[in-house]
Amino acid sequence: MTFSQPTVGIVSVGTYSPKQFITSKEIAEISGVPEPIIRDKIGIHRKFVGDANEHPNEMGIKAALDCLSKTDIPAEEIDVVLCTTEEWKEYLLWTAGIDLAYQIGAQRAWAMDLHTRCATTVNALKLAKDMMIADPEINTILIAGGYKVSDFINLRNARTSWMWNIGCGGGALLLRKNWERNHVLGAHLIADGFMSKHAIVPASGTVQPPTDATRAQDLLYFDVVEPEAMKNRLNAVSMDNWLKCVDEALRKSGTKPNGAPYTRADIGYLNILLIKPSGHREMLERLGLREDQSVYLNEYGHTGEQDAMFSIVEGLKQGRLKEGDLMVIVAAGIGYIWAAGVVQWG
Repeated sequence: MTFSQPTVGIVSVGTYSPKQFITSKEIAEISGVPEPIIRDKIGIHRKFVGDANEHPNEMGIKAALDCLSKTDIPAEEIDVVLCTTEEWKEYLLWTAGIDLAYQIGAQRAWAMDLHTRCATTVNALKLAKDMMIADPEINTILIAGGYKVSDFINLRNARTSWMWNIGCGGGALLLRKNWERNHVLGAHLIADGFMSKHAIVPASGTVQPPTDATRAQDLLYFDVVEPEAMKNRLNAVSMDNWLKCVDEALRKSGTKPNGAPYTRADIGYLNILLIKPSGHREMLERLGLREDQSVYLNEYGHTGEQDAMFSIVEGLKQGRLKEGDLMVIVAAGIGYIWAAGVVQWG
């Protein structure tokens, strides 16, 4: 005897960006790198950074409220909040998801904080679907969080120029069991611990606690400890790992209505985090997609795991994400982890 699994669909999407941003011209002035390189090679036209009054989990709350404003489902019906607010948040040793649930009125929900760096949204989508399939009493899950890692980016450190696009903001997704639209299908993640300590904030934890002295040495910013080792490893494995995640996520997505398996040829929209333009173009080419089948987030900056939500919002606004598209969400997090998730949009 076989049993069909319930479907899980995305009900609505929310985002939040602060008013304050920094432009490519300003980044060039601070870094000493010519503006054309900032815009064309690194891929930043501007990025949102916020000010001292913009706090990470509060941005996640604003994105969640934006998400809920687009549906008739009340916050009281949310069963679980999967909070994707980054580790840099209002307080250390704090479960931000509990606060987020309380602030939006999700009084029935329990919450947990998830961290897979910039791959967390794909991780959360997989976990949310698995939870709703496994537990008959979980019907509605909110994925939401804020991101302010821009506070840790030193625009004068050329070793971290690939991180200069990092900004801040918030994103949210509301998921519902047996929702008739936007079905979450397969997901796949790959980890490679060889690079787990290559990109770190040196003086930020128990190994080297932050002090006035380490702050004065710029050790409370991201740095690449072994730049050549990391660069060589990424060049050798990164694109292949991403494509393997895409192929495996497609394989795990089941079959199309005609019984055939999903392949790259079925992808209609690439939802990819902000990476350098050459990498973005290579991913499109390797997947056989056109430029108009994706959105390049160079007007937002890289908002970590929240990029996926911004890509959906902008994709719909620009008419690039269309009804019936098979959307693949592609992400990666330092450490290193690659991820892909598949959503049948519409």
